[in-house]
Amino acid sequence: MDNNDRHLVNPQNTIQILKKYDIHFQKKYGQNFLIDSHVMDKIIRAAGITKNDAVLEVGPGIGTMTQFLCEAAGSVLAVEIDKALFAVLSDTLSAYNNVNIIQGDILKQDIWELSRQYNDGKPFKVVANLPYYITTPIIMGFLEKDTPVDSITVMVQKEVADRMQAEPGTKAYGALSLAVQYYSKPYLAANVPQNCFMPRPNVASAVINLEKYDKPPVNTKDVNLMFALIRASFGQRRKTLWNGIKNCDKLDYEREHVERTLVKMGLDVNVRGETLSLVQFAELASLL
Repeated sequence: MDNNDRHLVNPQNTIQILKKYDIHFQKKYGQNFLIDSHVMDKIIRAAGITKNDAVLEVGPGIGTMTQFLCEAAGSVLAVEIDKALFAVLSDTLSAYNNVNIIQGDILKQDIWELSRQYNDGKPFKVVANLPYYITTPIIMGFLEKDTPVDSITVMVQKEVADRMQAEPGTKAYGALSLAVQYYSKPYLAANVPQNCFMPRPNVASAVINLEKYDKPPVNTKDVNLMFALIRASFGQRRKTLWNGIKNCDKLDYEREHVERTLVKMGLDVNVRGETLSLVQFAELASLL
């Protein structure tokens, strides 16, 4: 059987499945179905998937991307939160014998246990076309916790992809940029216009690949303090760094101490936090 006959990137196949199972687009799960095979190929390439890899897919939906992952990877473990989609996935993935589907919320899964159970304790490559409202918590969950994950390749809102790889001093730069860049190396793999989806979403999308670091690119004496300083800086981004620190109830420093530290770093005492690099935030935390 030719798998192309079953591929859900063909809009007619997607419509047929939706009708067969009486599926209506669930706004609460942010469901938009990808109907462009070129974008699928770009996702596979960006993730660097080979037959030696086990892929952990978050939110397979009706199985559109899962079909491509099964053809490229050694094995696929798909975690789906919506119980109603299980019968659909059994149907759309029936041609593949290298996929396991489990029902659950990815934020509540023990990824180490999944790795032991489905991949001999080895790391997964995570791939997902995520509902945009939950993108950041899922990505940060994989990055911040000690999880057996090599890389994360996700479809996200274009604006979020821009923020993840933004440089200091730019409009898109913020706490998310610094958090993502502390744990991983972001690479924008593709921009995806609205007409690649059904139904057509209101926002442009992008595919971003995050290669997890074995160890962070900067050293700091206190990581929690560094992130508290980062959050304080971007809580009121047009204000000075000192004002951000002063207005943060988790930070308790005298103005003179902060200003002396900034001078020691070669920075102006009225510097804004949004202009500091990850290296500078790490240094500031260590010196404070």
